[in-house]
Amino acid sequence: MTDKLAKIQNWLNENQLDVAYFSDFHSISYLTGFESDPIERVLALVVFPQDEPFIFAPALEVEAVKGAGWTHPVYGYQDHEQPYQLIAQHLHAHTQHATTWAVEKGQMTLDRAAALQTAVPDAKFVGDLSPVMVEMHLIKTPDEIAKMHKAGDDADRAFEFAFAAMQAGVSELQVMAKLEYDLKSAGVVGMSFETLVQFGAHAAEPHGDTGSTLLQRGDLALFDLGTIYEGYVSDATRTVAFQTVSDHQRDVYNVVLEAQLAAQSQAKPGMTAGELDAIARDIITKAGYGEYFVHRLGHGIGSSVHESIQIATGNELVLQPGMAFSIEPGIYIPGDLGIRIEDSVVMTETGADSFTHSSKELRIID
Repeated sequence: MTDKLAKIQNWLNENQLDVAYFSDFHSISYLTGFESDPIERVLALVVFPQDEPFIFAPALEVEAVKGAGWTHPVYGYQDHEQPYQLIAQHLHAHTQHATTWAVEKGQMTLDRAAALQTAVPDAKFVGDLSPVMVEMHLIKTPDEIAKMHKAGDDADRAFEFAFAAMQAGVSELQVMAKLEYDLKSAGVVGMSFETLVQFGAHAAEPHGDTGSTLLQRGDLALFDLGTIYEGYVSDATRTVAFQTVSDHQRDVYNVVLEAQLAAQSQAKPGMTAGELDAIARDIITKAGYGEYFVHRLGHGIGSSVHESIQIATGNELVLQPGMAFSIEPGIYIPGDLGIRIEDSVVMTETGADSFTHSSKELRIID
């Protein structure tokens, strides 16, 4: 029994609940070490206050569950079978007390809840595991932090591959494909989210897609990327210039850089998330670009790329050692340019320790 699963058992005992039912594959990966997105199939982790837990998975995943180091029961089902009826059978083989349940209310769909209720008519979904998972994710262990540093090292490598792929006339998609090919050829398992490459004015869309825009002399190029290392992720952004840079581009870049460096260097335990956001936002606003900083300063990060921490205006969450989050101010001027600079960090007793170390000074790629 891992420490994480033991915490769930303790929580069930403290709240006098019979069953914890996890259906979010991110949660299952975090608690068990088995990582897989089942898409439309059913994947579940069932935890009891006393008895050993079990994983219920598509039959094609059973051996992978065992290979991930899971030493408790794992039960599989074929596509033609009724998964919730089978879950009910395995459940009652483990315990005679399965009335009061905790589920991830923020994740479970209404149709799946109804199917589970039909299979286990006596079940009462009275507990919510979503806040429990948020609390467990807040403070990272030394092992988790070490894995995130490894993922950060790979993100730094990815930036170098990206810059090497830049040449006049190449498309965003071509650069993305090249950097990911080079990274995976170097042994990196995969990306933590879809790599974002944006050239010129296209970068003014903060949540735009990597597309067919071609790189031209004088463009700024924005790269937002991350990698996965043993279930933990990185997330970082760099913006560089291609061949030449205008005074206007440099001026805006320096504002974003000042904001990012100030927030990262001034982050300390005991300050609120809103106070940290304000450090960067005030710099950008005083420079006259406040209306173009259109998102929060950062988000939580760990076993998934967006965890619950919100580094945002008005958030009174007190930052504590062990919390991990991004610091990513940006300026996005429609039809002109988009600039974002991002590191993800872990809060220590003395300040923010970054997982990525690629230079943030404005780089001109020839």
